[in-house]
Amino acid sequence: MALQLAAPELLRTHCLIDGEWTGAATTPILNPATGETVALVPEMGAHEAELAVLAADKAFKPWARLLAKQRAAILRRWFDLIMAHQEDLARIMTAEQGKPLSESRGEVAYAASFVEFNAEEAKRVYGETMPSPFPHSKIIVQKQPIGVCAAITPWNFPAAMITRKCSPGLAAGC
Repeated sequence: MALQLAAPELLRTHCLIDGEWTGAATTPILNPATGETVALVPEMGAHEAELAVLAADKAFKPWARLLAKQRAAILRRWFDLIMAHQEDLARIMTAEQGKPLSESRGEVAYAASFVEFNAEEAKRVYGETMPSPFPHSKIIVQKQPIGVCAAITPWNFPAAMITRKCSPGLAAGC
């Protein structure tokens, strides 16, 4: 018996790049337990990765200008949404990957924990003042967002690895 998705509206079959859903050529994602097609997803490559990085770079300055408290609130909302949809996300993960449902549920909670932790850390992006080796001087460290990166994550923990990589950067204003 195939695992039925509780909320298929959560399943996306295109990629969001610069506010546009994109991806024409598709490839099937098969349920490894049944061989059934879970979804057709777009084939994305280096060109689409470059477009995504350019779109993120366009969004970088406004995001970096947000107050740390504002970024923390947005990340907290992300955590809340993950947890509100934990079962649906776990079912999607199990259907596309074959991971036991109990492990998928655990991974979704684990993924959310990175977002929750970094939402709180976003409020504590402090600089430092340190003694200088020179008289009458101080060294001041000011932490600032530095920009955008593209992250490649392994397939075996898809939810946890993306939140582990993205939430600290977002919390820091990147």
